[in-house]
Amino acid sequence: MRVHLVNPSDDSFGTGVITPRWLYVLAGATPSEFGDPIITDETLEQIDFSKIHSGDVVGIGIHTGNALRGMEVGRKAREMGAWVVYGGIHSTLYPEEPKKLGGAHAVVKGDGDGVWGTVIEDCRRGEPKEIYDGGRVPATQFTSARWDLMPDGAYMWASVQTVRGCPKHCSFCSVWRTDGQEPRQRAALPVIEEIVQLRRLGYRFIALADDNFYPVTLTDIKLAEKQKNFEKVAELKGIRDERFELMRQLSMLPKDMVFFTQITMEAAEDTEFLDAMKKARILGALVGIESVTPEGLKTVFKDFNMTGDALATQLQTFRKHGVHVLGSFIFGLSSDRPETFEATLDLAKKSNITFAQFVMMTPFPGTVDFLKWEKEQGEGIRKIDGIPISRYWLIPHAKRPKLFTPHPTMSSEELRLATQGVWDKFYSNAEVWRRSTCTPNMKARLAFFLISKLYRQMYANSGIATDSARRDKANSWARVIAKFTRKLFIAKPMPQLQMPLPGSPGQPLTTIQELSS
Repeated sequence: MRVHLVNPSDDSFGTGVITPRWLYVLAGATPSEFGDPIITDETLEQIDFSKIHSGDVVGIGIHTGNALRGMEVGRKAREMGAWVVYGGIHSTLYPEEPKKLGGAHAVVKGDGDGVWGTVIEDCRRGEPKEIYDGGRVPATQFTSARWDLMPDGAYMWASVQTVRGCPKHCSFCSVWRTDGQEPRQRAALPVIEEIVQLRRLGYRFIALADDNFYPVTLTDIKLAEKQKNFEKVAELKGIRDERFELMRQLSMLPKDMVFFTQITMEAAEDTEFLDAMKKARILGALVGIESVTPEGLKTVFKDFNMTGDALATQLQTFRKHGVHVLGSFIFGLSSDRPETFEATLDLAKKSNITFAQFVMMTPFPGTVDFLKWEKEQGEGIRKIDGIPISRYWLIPHAKRPKLFTPHPTMSSEELRLATQGVWDKFYSNAEVWRRSTCTPNMKARLAFFLISKLYRQMYANSGIATDSARRDKANSWARVIAKFTRKLFIAKPMPQLQMPLPGSPGQPLTTIQELSS
């Protein structure tokens, strides 16, 4: 019996930008008695079903975007006689779906770190349960990834997780419902161990794949102090101190390493934290800006963000303290008007953000927006090929609408074209080359230019395009660009790289031994 782990995808690019971490975490959670799992990431290449045999276990992780492809993979794997197990956010929210449509023998809800070994053993005995509840694993029990199983030459960036959960409650996000609002923060040591392992393999660009790298704000601490909740104050300060300790240790790793993460806008008010990020070489962060208008922010429950000139100044603060921003904006909010698109583009330029993504409003399962939208559909819900629009992820891509929530003043096509236009302007050759001056040398400028164009091809053309021809063309270009771009991000392996030597809190660590063979 062999164990297979599959990350489904309709689009394969040959080279991946960031490692799908869950594949290698579950590989680490696979008991050694079952051997090394066979890992298939379909963002690289499609699965070879001839490698699946009767009695094997096939684990498939799905989210809303790849659920339909995941169901197809599961059905075919079951036809091959394998035990089929689903996990991931979508399976947690809709555990009945994989059983009805994906050939599932079992579904894992919640985290898979602790329960995966039990699932495999039950399959070996021929008695898998229909549902396993992995719950929310404590940070002390997070499984380290098996990075040694990565295929050579596959990814530009690796990924390591330091915290799960987010204390916010944004209306468009399901993380706080699936991963919880209490940050489960990993100790620094296992995080550094994984990063050292990755640098030994030649990976120097690392994504800190967290729900929110800034889980405690200064406002949170001040509020607890005002309430005289001293136990809460101590807890929050402890979490904050652990963040600083992690960044202190990151700063002692090889100087060619670069980190990227995800944080909220409130981090701009905490310049001490931003300075620590820069010292740790966390030089980039995805920041959810969402909307440039007060009405838009109120719509998504994110009115703690600023707007206008104040927003531009806040974003510039990140850059002044050495942190480059990938700004995330949402189009299609009920408050959006034709002039919103140009205003958003102007703000993105004025605030000097380095990268940006412009997504169309989509009600994702598990979010407040989705529940509201689903309720509004009522009994007269629109169907496509017999599938209700409220289960849009099961509709084939060619027939799936680009916008699901009716807009009060603009048609879906108007919104799509306006969104595409902003992508085109922000990622024009001239604009990308202008922004590339943030890099230190010509090689870095070239890498910046290529990764910008690659990001646009992977995200905008394949995600917003209405016809399959444009989607296929975007994928072909992305495959060509990705293969060349990867060479600019990978460094010479350091197989003998040592862990940083321990030091006392507040005092510098002993310099790391940067040894290479």
